[in-house]
Amino acid sequence: METKILKNSKQDIALAGEIIKNGGLVAFPTETVYGLGANALDDEAVKSIYLAKGRPSDNPLIVHIAKKEDIPPLVKEIPKKAEMLIDAFFPAPLTIILKKSDLVGDTVSGGLDTVAFRMPKNETARALIEAAGVPVAAPSANTSGLPSPTKASHVISDMNGKIDAVVDGGDCEYGVESTVITLAGETPVILRPGAITKEMIEKVIGKTELAKAVLSEMGSEEKAASPGMKYKHYSPRAKIIIVDADKRTYEKFVNSKKNAFALCFEEDNVNIPKVVFGKENDDLSQAKLLFDKLRELDTLGAKRVYARIPNKNGVGTAVFNRLIRAAAFTVIDLNKPFTIGLTGPTGAGKGLISKEFEKLGFKIIDSDKVARKLTEKGSPLLDELQKAFGKDILENGELNRALLAKRAFENKEKTALLNSIMHPAIIEECKKQSDIPCVFDAPQLFEAKAESDCYKIICVSAPLEIRLSRIIKRDNISKEQAMQRINAQFDEKYYIDRSDYVIYNNGQNINEQIKTILEDIL
Repeated sequence: METKILKNSKQDIALAGEIIKNGGLVAFPTETVYGLGANALDDEAVKSIYLAKGRPSDNPLIVHIAKKEDIPPLVKEIPKKAEMLIDAFFPAPLTIILKKSDLVGDTVSGGLDTVAFRMPKNETARALIEAAGVPVAAPSANTSGLPSPTKASHVISDMNGKIDAVVDGGDCEYGVESTVITLAGETPVILRPGAITKEMIEKVIGKTELAKAVLSEMGSEEKAASPGMKYKHYSPRAKIIIVDADKRTYEKFVNSKKNAFALCFEEDNVNIPKVVFGKENDDLSQAKLLFDKLRELDTLGAKRVYARIPNKNGVGTAVFNRLIRAAAFTVIDLNKPFTIGLTGPTGAGKGLISKEFEKLGFKIIDSDKVARKLTEKGSPLLDELQKAFGKDILENGELNRALLAKRAFENKEKTALLNSIMHPAIIEECKKQSDIPCVFDAPQLFEAKAESDCYKIICVSAPLEIRLSRIIKRDNISKEQAMQRINAQFDEKYYIDRSDYVIYNNGQNINEQIKTILEDIL
């Protein structure tokens, strides 16, 4: 179809209202983002929204109204707290969810028994709703999953030929969608943060919860109660990776990257190509620019983008909420001492994998080497080991490692005793040595409970026969002794189930496996 580009004039707004009244689709500006509007009471018109956007049908829509008097017909009742919010904020970038009336169909509500409604602050939006003479269902006017549009040009890029008209009302004021709060249950819950913050709401109605899905991924079986909760959202074609770090650490990290872009703040000193989305301590500037800059990354041909994490307070909560969905919840946490944990059963070949990572520029922290250093002559740990495993494990002050291993691997209880002595000291020393990027080579990573210190964990795996042969040759021990060491560890399935990735060291191409993993996480 031909998409009409309309001006922000009385005549064109009247025409846009007529299109909506007759079952058509019109994109229009609001103070948050551009919305894609249809008659909320016309089921077929609402279905055409989902079709034009390619939007999942269980993702509910927001019903936009022009005045407070439009609310009662849409809901079963208006509770006191809803009245308080309406009186305090409307018109505003705030959406309220209540139990719906029979007037509201299942399509607009995504099959739920509730309806989400708001009264836009933007005068053009309210004028259009008045001209249509009906409540207007309107999600963001973009292809589903892409960054929301904050300019008419964004809408035209996504929707040209798919909808009847676009009203060009200039740039949106806030740049992120409205705050969504549900009052359909006993406790008010914010399902999507926006420019009306949790703190602002609590000043009006008291204690309000923030849904877990605001800052983390929603469960696959959970049903979305609000737009923007369940699916990967707001994402450009480039792969976005959030970097959780202070300014200096972020700069050091991204400046070491090649063939990548930085999505950062105005104050960041970045040498790679960068796109700036506001100032570090100005969350309103970040909100206004975020979607526009995500789209700009595609224009620039970015493939991989490292984004500086915003703070999670005030409007920053909304910025983080959108950014983490754009990144499909991929976050590199550089506040942790180790970037990648490398583990797996003994004999799997972690040393070989470590060398390959070292060639790629990673600092290797070898927990076995650290353990040897900590048990050199004169170490205070030797006294503890003697008390636990006998005085004769020392010869002229030197640790008889073979004798210690023989006694420590006799049974799981003695192995656990050795671990309780060694692991805390090893972890403390490894943290001192950590740098970015680095690999923590730790056969007993899970036993030491060090997995929380790792951004991602890679398990190195190999068949039992290969592992057994390697251990016998490496340690010059018998088959029985080798099996004793294998049996003292968790089984292979335990490592695989608790790791993010597996490298199979059994003849498969190791470099290709490492490359695939790094492309995904870094």
